[in-house]
Order: sequence, then structure tokens, then C-alpha cells
Amino acid sequence: MPPDAPPVRARRPRLAHALAQNLGFVLAAAMLASSLAIYCGVFYGAQGTLPGEFELTSAVNNTMPLVLAAVAQTLVVLTRGIDLSVGGVLDLTNAVAAVSLGDTVAGMVGGSLLVLLIGAACGLLNGVLVAYGRLQPILVTLATLSIFQGLAIRVLPQPGGQVPEGYTAALANPSGPASLAYVALLALLWWGLRRTRLGVGLYAIGNDEGAAAANGIDPRRTKLLTYMLAGTCSAMAGLFLAANATAGDATTGNGYTLASIVAVVLGGVSLFGGRGSAVGAIMGAFVTTMIVNILFFAHIDPLYQSFYEGLFLVAAVLLASLIGRLLRRR
Repeated sequence: MPPDAPPVRARRPRLAHALAQNLGFVLAAAMLASSLAIYCGVFYGAQGTLPGEFELTSAVNNTMPLVLAAVAQTLVVLTRGIDLSVGGVLDLTNAVAAVSLGDTVAGMVGGSLLVLLIGAACGLLNGVLVAYGRLQPILVTLATLSIFQGLAIRVLPQPGGQVPEGYTAALANPSGPASLAYVALLALLWWGLRRTRLGVGLYAIGNDEGAAAANGIDPRRTKLLTYMLAGTCSAMAGLFLAANATAGDATTGNGYTLASIVAVVLGGVSLFGGRGSAVGAIMGAFVTTMIVNILFFAHIDPLYQSFYEGLFLVAAVLLASLIGRLLRRR
């Protein structure tokens, strides 16, 4: 080699390269496996037996609204935004579902379509203000959060309404963890979305909006469609929440905004946009549920549960950052 030739950089091993590229997903899977193992251990210590079908069914049904809220949040975060109105859309659609779902198949289908259209309209409002109004997503969605919550109270001033038993059986069957089929369907739909023009576009504008526009992607149209799709996912979360509770409550969705952001972070989705996967966010949603269950069966005082949840989140983010730096140095 000539003395003035530049040094040859050693190629990164394939395994390290693959881990670096999919670090968030790998860590989310590892956290989910660890939390499940800890949950089984704590449950066995408290009950003298391992969790059974009832516990699995309850965990899956209780997590489904958060799963869909996390997918909605992921869509927006990938475009370098954040959606604080997720809980408001969930409140509104949950309230509408409780008063509009009929007992017949036609009534259930019609009520569901109405709820999904309302969710898409909420997303459309956010998208127009962000994409065409050029307003900051955090300010827009904070404002629309209050609007949607106010409308939800107007629709259902007090908890009530009724969700048909058939609808509950279809979305949140208490007899078995059938909702896992919806999780698999969501993962499949995400795989398909990633390969569409919209999927490519939301990653592109999240990485570099100017470069995306230079390559023929319309950032405004992409953001508009992304927010509409996010609103639709939040509406689905409202349907699953209503089905699981068999009634409506215009304030139930309040905690889902923060929980969806937590699930996104635990799922390895970058808050700076352009990196991550909804599948990781789905796993992050289940990790969040497992943390709550672990704290419950460990007999932790409910007053301190938020402290331990926050502590776990900080530890997970620091661990992911540390491992990422180590892999990039190799």
C-alpha cells in the first residue's frame, strides 16, 4: 500500500451492522421478553401459579387501545411531529361509539364507519393546520386536544351509553385472547404501508423534508394523509376501548396521549423522525402494560406506580442510547 494512501477502514461485522440498523426493534423485543418473564415470576410469587388464559386475555384486551394509539403516534412522530390530540380523538370516538352502535349488524357497521370518519376528520384538521398552515404540530395538537375533549363531553356528558354484546365479542372477546389476531393484522398492514408511496414519503420527510421534496415527494400531501391515517387509528382505539368497557366515557382517553408517547419511545421510534417502526411501538405498548401489571402484583403502592414507570422509561432510553453508541463505535 502506498504511504500516502488513505487508511482502509475495517468493515463492520454483519451482525453488528444489522443490530445498529434495527437497534430500536431489537431492544423493544428484548424489553418485551424481559417484562413478560418478570411478570410471570412476580405473578407466581403472588398467586402460586403462572398466568393463565384469563390473564393473557385481559392483558391483550386492555392493551389494544394503547396499541392503536401507539401506531397513530408513530405515524406522526416519523414525520418529525408529535400528536398530543390522540387522547382527545379517543375520547370523542369512544363517546360517539357508545351512543351510535346499534344492536344489528348494520347498526354496528354503520356506527363503526361513523366513528372512523370522525377520527379521519380530526386527523384532517390537524393535517391541514400543520401541513398547509405551517404551524408547529405540538401547538396544533395541543389546541385540538381541548377541542376534541370538549366535543366528547358534549356527546356524552356522563359515562354511559351501551355497546352491544356482539360488538364486544368481535373486538374484545373475553373468552380468549382473540385480539392477538388484530395485532398480527396491524403488523401485516404496517408491512404493506412501508412499501407504499405514503410509507416511503413519511420516512423521507422525517429524515430530510427538503431532500424528500427534491426527489418528488410532496411533504404537505404526505403530512396531511399521515395525520388523517393517525386520526383513523386513534378512532379504532376508541372503538376497542368502548368494546372492552361495554360503555363510553368522555374522559377515559386522557391518559392515552402520554402512554402512546411512552410506547413509541420504548418501541425504539426516534422522536426526531425518520427512524423506527410501528411494530416496535406495538411491543412498547405491551411493555407498558406489563410494567403496570408487575407493579400491581408486586403490591407497589399505586401512589408510587407513576414514579416506577417513569424510572423504567428513563433507564430504557439510557440503555438504548448506550448500546447504540457502543455498536456505532465497532
